[in-house]
Amino acid sequence: MKIDILSLFPDMFNGPMGESIIGKAKENNLLDINVTDFRKFTTDKHNHVDDYPFGGGAGMLLQAQPIFDALTYTQNKAKEQNIPKGKIILMDPAGKKFDQKAAENLSKEEHLTFICGHYEGYDERIKSLITDEYSLGDFVLTGGELPAMVMIDSTVRLLPEVLGNQESAPGDSFSTGLLEYPQYTRPAEFRGMKVPEVLTSGNHQKIALWKQKEALRKTYLRRPDLIDHNKLTATQKKLLADVRIEEEK
Repeated sequence: MKIDILSLFPDMFNGPMGESIIGKAKENNLLDINVTDFRKFTTDKHNHVDDYPFGGGAGMLLQAQPIFDALTYTQNKAKEQNIPKGKIILMDPAGKKFDQKAAENLSKEEHLTFICGHYEGYDERIKSLITDEYSLGDFVLTGGELPAMVMIDSTVRLLPEVLGNQESAPGDSFSTGLLEYPQYTRPAEFRGMKVPEVLTSGNHQKIALWKQKEALRKTYLRRPDLIDHNKLTATQKKLLADVRIEEEK
C-alpha cells in the first residue's frame, strides 16, 4: 500500500510512522508512506497558505491553491509508479465517524491520500478533490495530523502479512461486532487472581464457547448498542440469555 499525507507539519509523522507495526511494514516493503508539506506549493511570496473567509467569520481558512497543487504533484508521482488514484481522505470534524468497518474498507485500497487541515477550516472548493471525509468523533483537535495517524495505524494493521498472527485482526474488538473476550497469560495465578479454569483445560470446544460468552458479556455490559440480535447465531442468543440471567443476580 502507498500512503500520501499532505500536511503543514510533516515532522509530526517522523516518529510514530516509523515505529512498531507501521515501521515493520515499511521495512518489509508492505507499506510506502510519503509526507508532503503543502506550504511548499503556495504561490504567495510570504508562504501563506491561509486567508480570511469571505463574508467574515472567526479564524483563518486554508486556501485551495496549495492543496490542489500539492495533490496534483503526489498524484503524478503515483501515476509514474503505476499506482491508482485511490481514496483521497479529508480529516474533518464534520466527516463521517471512522470505525473498524471503515478501516477494513480502506485496507483494501492500493493508494490512500490523507489531507490534514489546520486553522479554522478549509476553502470549500478543496472538497471537490475528496472521495471521503472522516472524523474520529464529536470533538475538535488543532489539526488533522493525529486523526490521520490513528486512521493509518488502524488500517495498516489489517493489511495481509503486517500482523505476525493472521488471526489477530479478525478477532479484534469491533471486527466481529462484539468487544473482545478477556485474555490471560502466565502465571496461571497472580496475587490470588486465577485464570479461569476452562482456559487451562485443553478442551477447545469449551474454550471456544467461553470466549463467545465472555465477548457477549463484555459487550452487553459495556456497549450493548453494538449487539445486533438479528446477526447472532442460535448459540450466541442462548449464551447471551445466560449472561443476562447471571448479571441480574
